[in-house]
Amino acid sequence: MNARTVVCGALVWILTLGGAVTSAWSQTAPAGNAHPRDNILSDGQAEQELQNPFGQPEPTTQNTEQKHAFSRQVNIEPLRDLALYHQGRIKIIDTLARETIRVIMGRQDYQDFIVDPRSPQHAKKLKYDPLFTFMDLVIDPGYYVDRPLVHVEFLPLREAVLEQAYASAEEREWWKRVGRLKPSKLAENLEAVTSRYGLEPGYAKGLDEIRNALLTYQHSWRNLKMVASSGPDEPWRHLAELPSDAPARVAAAELGAAWRAGDAERANRAIASLAAELPKINAATYPDARRALEAAYNRVNAFEWGYWFYALALVGLLLAFGTGRKWLAVLGFVALAGAIGMHGFGFVSRCIIAERFAIQNQFESMTGLSLFATLVGTVIMLIRRQWLFGAAAAGVGFMVLVTATQTGIPGVSVEREAPILNTSVLLKYHVTTVLVSYGLIALGFMISLFYIGTHYAAKFRAEPAVAGAAGSAGAEPDSFAAASGEALGLGADGRSTSTARVLSDLDKAQMIVLQLAFWTLGVGILLGAWWADHSWGRWWAFDPKELWALVTWIVYLIVIHVRLTPLKNRGLTTSWLSIIGFVVMLWTYFGVNLLLPGLHAYA
Repeated sequence: MNARTVVCGALVWILTLGGAVTSAWSQTAPAGNAHPRDNILSDGQAEQELQNPFGQPEPTTQNTEQKHAFSRQVNIEPLRDLALYHQGRIKIIDTLARETIRVIMGRQDYQDFIVDPRSPQHAKKLKYDPLFTFMDLVIDPGYYVDRPLVHVEFLPLREAVLEQAYASAEEREWWKRVGRLKPSKLAENLEAVTSRYGLEPGYAKGLDEIRNALLTYQHSWRNLKMVASSGPDEPWRHLAELPSDAPARVAAAELGAAWRAGDAERANRAIASLAAELPKINAATYPDARRALEAAYNRVNAFEWGYWFYALALVGLLLAFGTGRKWLAVLGFVALAGAIGMHGFGFVSRCIIAERFAIQNQFESMTGLSLFATLVGTVIMLIRRQWLFGAAAAGVGFMVLVTATQTGIPGVSVEREAPILNTSVLLKYHVTTVLVSYGLIALGFMISLFYIGTHYAAKFRAEPAVAGAAGSAGAEPDSFAAASGEALGLGADGRSTSTARVLSDLDKAQMIVLQLAFWTLGVGILLGAWWADHSWGRWWAFDPKELWALVTWIVYLIVIHVRLTPLKNRGLTTSWLSIIGFVVMLWTYFGVNLLLPGLHAYA
């Protein structure tokens, strides 16, 4: 029996078992398992009967250059951390602004363009702070009627609207690249596009998103529940519910008038007054401590900076591995420390802001499991004194964070807890343990990629390689420097060691991590069964998520058993099985949630 036979056989068995059992036992989630629907607009009757506290919008008087100049002159900082109540939690207005902009524009900030008629393809981009754009939408919405505002993600729908709206092919192509369309053009052509494509699934979803974006654009002011509650059981009130002569209400009206007139000096005075008056209302219940933290969380963009640091660490440590230059290893280690610092700040801050352990949705679970994986890789690196674990940790951190932040993964906004996740502390232990195992699987996958790359690179160079050797190829080095050199493929004198030693180190590394993943996932599955017995009255429901988690665990059971067989190249077989296990885990983690009905709709 050879490695290829084992790997192919395992793959066929996994696909057959998982597909057959899943199709036989798929079931619909009970009520209460899903996250609350993300409606950015308040739909309360009280808000519908109120008026905009910043005054009735008027036809805009500012052009593009004037608006951009005004955005540079007005000081919105005093408003940034003002508190409000929205979607079941208290947050700051800067957070609401970012969420609103994302719903309307599909991104975190608004960009406008100054187009040169002689060369429209070289338009000048103008960027705006999300909070400024939000306030501008509330106070001067007329400015955006003919601006690139509403994001249309589904390309065929975007093309259909542009085909209806513009006769010029050049104009259609320019707006298609921009990706955001004018509200006026959407209002004029949406009915015709809906009548033609409204029943097709992709178009129907896109049309629903456009309508939601247009409603949010027109009625963002409804979300301004900025008056603190008078007691713990009392609701927050809308800014427009204050008496017309209340200082905060007067300041809001003054701000609206000054903003629409483009008078930055007058607007700044009104902003300062509004920021001073609102916290005075029911001051005893007005939130304090977490507002600054939430503002810092929004401003720092820790997860995005984190993946850049991880990328630098990965490149530095891999180059150090290939060249043996110690300064690259030091650079990689410093970048890794910076990445973990940013990553940890983002995760811990989110936990404090949400007042819960932030692992309840796809975005949070990805940031959480990748943080654990990078910490494990870094700790093992320091204990075993081998930089290679750090490179694997950096690879996992970069891969997961760039996916979470750049691909529209659900859950970016801090939300209230799903009801099902608050039924028992057992469920939190189950979810956390399973996510820890997924992080270890990702870490093992990265080390296995290093193994496969080293193995086949050696074959390409026609170097002798003893792959998958078990056990140590020599005594542990006494000094950290010597250990670092061996982890990078260097001897104590700085010269290259054999590929066999590198592969041996990689094989030991992947086995440490994969065995940890095997036991952790097994414990997580058992905790899930225990919780299911308490919650649903049965240990096992043949739910797709349960079944595919079991299939994932069986892959690593196969890995453990492969190590006991007389295979010639157990290390290479282990690496390929690790890659198969990672793919199966991704299906369990993403595919089952998105494509199969089941009891784990909230996961």
